[in-house]
Amino acid sequence: MTKLIRSWVDSANAPDTDFPLNNLPCGVFSLEGDEPRCGVAIGAMIADVAALEEAGLIDLAGGPVFDVPFWNELMELGPEAWATFRARMVELLAEGSDWRGEVEPHLVPQDAVELHLPFLVSEYTDFYAGKNHAFNVGTMFRGPENALPPNWLSIPIGYNGRASSVVVSGTPVRRPWGQLKAPDAELPVFAPCRRFDFELELGAVVGQPSDGMVGVAEAEAMIFGYVLLNDWSARDIQAWEYQPLGPFQAKATATTISPWIVMTAALAEFRVPTPPRDRPLLPYLREPGPLNLDLSLEAALTPEGGRETVIARTNARELYYSAAQQLCHHTTSGCPMNVGDLLGSGTISGETKDSRGSLLELSWGGKEPLEIVPGVTRSFMEDGDTLILRGHAQGDGYRIGFGDCTGQVLPAAGLPDWAKE
Repeated sequence: MTKLIRSWVDSANAPDTDFPLNNLPCGVFSLEGDEPRCGVAIGAMIADVAALEEAGLIDLAGGPVFDVPFWNELMELGPEAWATFRARMVELLAEGSDWRGEVEPHLVPQDAVELHLPFLVSEYTDFYAGKNHAFNVGTMFRGPENALPPNWLSIPIGYNGRASSVVVSGTPVRRPWGQLKAPDAELPVFAPCRRFDFELELGAVVGQPSDGMVGVAEAEAMIFGYVLLNDWSARDIQAWEYQPLGPFQAKATATTISPWIVMTAALAEFRVPTPPRDRPLLPYLREPGPLNLDLSLEAALTPEGGRETVIARTNARELYYSAAQQLCHHTTSGCPMNVGDLLGSGTISGETKDSRGSLLELSWGGKEPLEIVPGVTRSFMEDGDTLILRGHAQGDGYRIGFGDCTGQVLPAAGLPDWAKE
């Protein structure tokens, strides 16, 4: 395994930073009073790649690529340009670089900036690729004998979500209104969600378009990088609406992503096989090699005015279908994929209770409230709670991380007069 690539940015050499030179994740930042611009995280700093391009230190296409506040322009140039960009950033930032004097004026501290969505989200699809999560949820509603739907072991299941409600880490999330119906009630009511939940997921950012079906290996090459993803879910709205067409408003409130895209190349050494198959996959879905990722993941909850408590730890290697398999399957109908499409993995849960990636599972549908700290329990998210997702791959003396993916739950908005009885 590659060792730490040392940088002249001292903070990038710390073993616990998410952003060593081996990583070089892509984000969008702004200083107070300035317009957002593209940057790369390096230790505790951000390298302003827009400024580096303006200074002639980066030249990828014979013209400007980073004159816009999103990374879609680089994605469109394709994998060869992605590799050229990473190699050039290593040249500029590596220990002993001849360009230190020219680059250093274009570094800004991370704690002095505001972070924005790192790319324009074209469309958003959320999958259901975690077997332990699917089994847990199915067991709650159908019993262990019928927990997995008949198709689950053969096909990556997903639904089309709302790209318009994807938000960057730190954006507050307001509790949604919706139709709720108790099992013993005759009619539904319109009320704020009472069972608001998080889902710990990994998001794949599609960096190349498709025209027709693509294979798993080609799909892997199309993925620009990955983000942490919290698929906020209104469980009670979902329970009433999802028959027969699946999730709708229950999943439309918000999807929070981490502010940094970790490029696929930074994670190449952390590929691992998908779990053993309970049923052989059809040939088009079979992987040419290990394409899952060994990423340690955790979810932490902070009650308003309280302290942070880690409530779940799991690993992305639990996914039954890799992002490349999800993307491959997405194209089988001829559905074109676009630059900037976002694919959510579905909730990533392990086999043990403390590795479940949602409160639905951690509290077993509210029947077993989870103790956060002594005297404080949660079945689902309460107003004022902040949920934080973190993740990293562990290298030899370094780690490849995503930064925090956070969101605080705000109370439901007031009901307009026309919606009242």
